Amino acid sequence: MKLAPQQFLLLKDEVPVLDVRSPGEYAHGHIPGAISFPLFSDEERAIVGTAYKQQGRDIAFELGLRFVGPKMEDFVKSARKIARDGRLGVHCWRGGQRSGAMAWLLRQAGLDVQTLDGGYKAYRQCVLDGFGEADLQIVIVGGSTGSGKTKILHALKNAGEQIIDLEGIAHHKGSAFGFIGELPQPTVEQFENNLYEAIRNTSPARKVWLENESRSIGRVYIPDTFWAKMKKAPLMNVRVPLEARVNNLLEDYVLTDKADLEIAFRRIEKKLGGLKLKQAIEFLEQGEYEPAARIALEYYDKTYQYGLETNASPDIRMLEFDHGDPLKIAEALIESK
Repeated sequence: MKLAPQQFLLLKDEVPVLDVRSPGEYAHGHIPGAISFPLFSDEERAIVGTAYKQQGRDIAFELGLRFVGPKMEDFVKSARKIARDGRLGVHCWRGGQRSGAMAWLLRQAGLDVQTLDGGYKAYRQCVLDGFGEADLQIVIVGGSTGSGKTKILHALKNAGEQIIDLEGIAHHKGSAFGFIGELPQPTVEQFENNLYEAIRNTSPARKVWLENESRSIGRVYIPDTFWAKMKKAPLMNVRVPLEARVNNLLEDYVLTDKADLEIAFRRIEKKLGGLKLKQAIEFLEQGEYEPAARIALEYYDKTYQYGLETNASPDIRMLEFDHGDPLKIAEALIESK
């Protein structure tokens, strides 16, 4: 049985899903939680594809059989281990021959298999449409660099609030220093898939909190239609003392490789200025992280203030705190709703 993308995603929440595309296709972008279960290797897929174009469908089909035949026993054994109560979902790129062949094989082995109508291509269209269609009560948490916005966001989550952690999904903190201490970033396509999954898991009946971001977070981008929703949302701008902000930066970066910090400072050299850059690097070399952090904040404060002055949010609220405690700030944000 073929399921439409939204039905298939509901199935995914219940049973394992096998992505039978090649490893390269999977790496470029996949349904979150789907298991790579390639019918062909990248090399085999290229050979079959070339044969199809140059020699026709029949020759390509025979080549495919030659590649798949020796693997059939292993496919069945592996799928039986993965299946939940004998049930699986299977998909390929367009919902055609690859997923059809795998589904046929696994059904012959006694498994209950559902496929994705239109394949991963249809799922991607569902994702892109979903950003505009999503009915979310977004509230943005803002604040200058070092305000502890991510900590506040997770304090909100611990208090039972809904959040979407854009920086966590992007594996990047959103600044020139944002790559430090993070896993490699996903592709833009995978970031979109993961963001859509996070949206799917929120309730439209309740507010969902997001951190104030630029549209680009490292090498990935917030989709246009979702970005437009963020820009129309209320902005709760948190202000904490400078010392608290410095301490937050030190907590985040003091154990970082000095070479990475130097790379980050050099990325903002043009706006920081040669003298400030020289001072910052000298402080790093001497292990004096606090004055280096203060130099970084001088730059980011100017950038953030400009962003605040040009922010299009219809409802900007300024919340002043004499401390940087994320738990207490989260409590105050919840009460201010």
